[in-house]
Parts: sequence; structure tokens; C-alpha cells
Amino acid sequence: MIDIDGKIISREVFSQKFVCDLSACKGACCVEGDSGAPLEKDEADLLQENFEKIKPFISHQGIEAIKNHGASVIDSYDGELVTPLIEGKECAYTVFDKDGTAKCGIENAYKAGEISFNKPISCHLYPIRLNKYQNFIAVNYHKWPICKPALTCGAKLNVKVYKFLKEPLVRKFGQEFYNKLEVVDNEFFRS
Repeated sequence: MIDIDGKIISREVFSQKFVCDLSACKGACCVEGDSGAPLEKDEADLLQENFEKIKPFISHQGIEAIKNHGASVIDSYDGELVTPLIEGKECAYTVFDKDGTAKCGIENAYKAGEISFNKPISCHLYPIRLNKYQNFIAVNYHKWPICKPALTCGAKLNVKVYKFLKEPLVRKFGQEFYNKLEVVDNEFFRS
């Protein structure tokens, strides 16, 4: 583990190669799993406040799930805020394109300029998962079998997890933190 500014970072963030391959996985991370996407409190508030602006970018079933359960819900397993699901399956904010690939309606609303925030940081940072503790944040690489195509693509392109996730890492922790990740990589993981 590497400590940078109170973030304890798994070595796999530097060693594992990873690039999402939506043509292969079809966005399975928006559909698979036992609960919705983890949310921070401010994200849950933003989803609630901006529901009318996001609504045109999600499915009728997603709209109904949100109307019935709320823009966010408390996960029964760990008590954390998450996005609601459609009938226990995909995230309520998921939309499918013509070829059946799952996309994020929140991200689509953001890209269209309708809202000022992107998809939840937990989605944007995946396959990194954050665990907050009293004195530090653990920054871990999460292994999920549905991401095997991303491992193949990342190895082929020779892209490390943290490099693939530059934009969300800067979004979450700032450019200075990302610059320190690069220094650590260059000094300790290049050989």
C-alpha cells in the first residue's frame, strides 16, 4: 500500500492494466450486482434536485422506479446510499443504446449540458473503490469477473488503472494528487 495525502492506495492501482471495453461487456456494471451504485450524500441530493432534468435521459421503467423508491435509497445490506434498481436488476438511471449497451442517463444529461455534475463518482472511478475510515481513505482496485474484457483491453493497450481513471481521480482528489500518483509510479513501479 502507498500513502499519499491520507489516501492509502493499493499497489494494483499502479500494476493492473485496465481499459473498459463497452463493445465486449455491454456496460454490465450498470446491470449486474446486488444493489445500485454507491452515492455520496451530496450526489443523492443533486439527483433529487435535478430529477426533472435527468428524466428525459432515462427509461420509463427508471422513472417509475425513482418515483416509487426515490432518487436514492439506503442499501439494506450495508446501510449506504445507492441508486435505486429497476425490479432488482439494472440501475434506474441506466439506458440502453441500439446495440443493447448500458449507458448512464445521468452522464448523458451532463454531456447534453442539462446538469452540471457527471455520473456518481463511484461509477466514474470504477474499478477503483473508495472506503472511508476515520483517518484515511482506502483506494482499492476492485476485481469483478464481468470486467475481464477490460483487463484484456488494458493489457493490449498497456494502460494502468490509475492512468485509465485520470479524469475521475482528478475530479475526486484534484490534479496535485494525480501528479503525485504519477511520481510514485515513475519512481517505484516503472522497473
